[in-house]
Parts: sequence; structure tokens; C-alpha cells
Amino acid sequence: MTERKPPGVNFESWIDKQIREAEERGDFASLPGRGRPLPEGPDPTYDEMWWVKRKMAREGLSGLSPTLALRKEAEDTLAAAADAPSERVARRLMTELNEKIRTALRTPPPGPPLGLAPFDVEEVARDWRDRHGERHAD
Repeated sequence: MTERKPPGVNFESWIDKQIREAEERGDFASLPGRGRPLPEGPDPTYDEMWWVKRKMAREGLSGLSPTLALRKEAEDTLAAAADAPSERVARRLMTELNEKIRTALRTPPPGPPLGLAPFDVEEVARDWRDRHGERHAD
């Protein structure tokens, strides 16, 4: 790639010289990805498992056990139901979540205990009405 750093030359000026010379030769002109933004996600220079995380994200996989993933989904669904555009949507979200929880309770997935019970859809709907007012209810 390059020659060794000469003794007595500090690294910064030596590296800057190497980069400048490579630019002048056009070594960077045809690199793949030139002109496109850097990919989002973890910086591979600080995380040795960056490629695993990127692959998992691309494949839609999670590092969470099924029970922990369902707990996270329950938390997210409760928040989504509270901000739902209508009471009907809030009820649908909670009904779908309760179906997943009941399935997990019947056939426990691997991982830590689920620690969830089906939610009271009527209570969530009542909370939604209190928050948004009766005029938005379906």
C-alpha cells in the first residue's frame, strides 16, 4: 500500500501526504459508493460486531428472545393505542396484541417468563376517550 513512515516525521503530516498523493493519482476517483451518503447504523470502526448488527437489521431479525420481543411490542402497542387516530384503531391494536399474548401464554416461547397478561381493551378505550374526548370516538 505505502512505504513505511520515515523516522522523525510525525504521523499526521505523513498520513496527510499519503492521502494527498493518492488523491492526485486519482486513487479515490472510482471507489464504490462514491457520492452516496454513508450508511446509517453503528460505526464499524468502534464496534467489532457491526456487520452482524447490520445483517440482522437488513434481515429484520432481533437479538431479543421472543418473550422480551413481545414485552417490547406490548409497550410500543400501548403507546400507539394511546396516540391512535380513533378509538376503533386503539381497540384493534390492543385486540391484536392480546391475541399474541394469549398464544404466548398457551405455548410459552423460549426465554425468560413472559410476565404479561392480556390487556383490558375496554380500559384502554376508556383511557383513549379520556385523552382524546368523546367526539373522536368511533
